[in-house]
Amino acid sequence: MAGPRANWKGYIKFGEVSCPVALYTAASSSERIAFNTLNRKTGNRVRREFVDSETGDPVEREAQVKGYEVENGQYIVLEPEEVAAAVPESNKTLKIEAFIPCSQIDTTYFDKPYYLAPDKMGADAFLLLRDGMKKEGVAAIAQTVLFRRMRTVLIRPYGKGLIASTLNFDYEVRSSDKAFEEMPDLKIEGEMLELAEHIIGTKKGSFNASTFHDRYEAAVAELVKAKIEGRTLPKKKAPIASKPTDLLQALRESAGIAGKEAKPKRTAANANRSAGRQKAANPAAKSKPAATPARRVS
Repeated sequence: MAGPRANWKGYIKFGEVSCPVALYTAASSSERIAFNTLNRKTGNRVRREFVDSETGDPVEREAQVKGYEVENGQYIVLEPEEVAAAVPESNKTLKIEAFIPCSQIDTTYFDKPYYLAPDKMGADAFLLLRDGMKKEGVAAIAQTVLFRRMRTVLIRPYGKGLIASTLNFDYEVRSSDKAFEEMPDLKIEGEMLELAEHIIGTKKGSFNASTFHDRYEAAVAELVKAKIEGRTLPKKKAPIASKPTDLLQALRESAGIAGKEAKPKRTAANANRSAGRQKAANPAAKSKPAATPARRVS
């Protein structure tokens, strides 16, 4: 059986050391369920066709050309050879520009992952880079032309080889300010916070991708099967958001203490605060004197 086909072949270079490498797709959507667009009346597939926005006439492939809009309805025409000439020339080299601590990686910038493996010769230099990065706990930043575009690539040790993730550029990543601008300024404390900590503690685990299933794919497959068999699937109820007044009760139910007075085990800090409040409420109360250590009789 033939091995996977490389998406790209070139070199990886760090300092004056270089070795041939191959890039392989690490994630693919080809196995997802796909739909075809049909004519509802005839049941036949429809095909996409480009038409002139003014005349409505079909435009054949050879008559299509790329254009950049400079004003409303005004375009600069870019010929295929002009676009190709503007793309930076590829030297087929992933030149490492810096090594950064893995703790500094912002996953918001991640685009697509690729496996990076040595190509034929040069395995010694490849393994030297992989093991050196593992020992130092760092990732590498490199740039090269991939798939006709200049790409920034983050390279990390992964299993027996390396994984190269293309990164979005800064202008492509939107600021979170707009998304969070209406975030209420609330301070959660007391029993609600303790219950949340308790629930999180009982749900702690480790990441295992094989335990997560694409429920959308499974649901669509079941829907197709039901349609073939002439069955209808029962409608599912959508979850209802917890109201602020019901939040404490929902937390208690999640923690398994609904209808009980018991609370999750208090932390030492909470116990100390509670003792401090009791002492302040009863200043006349005195602490017991410490026991006198027994003397050894000679």
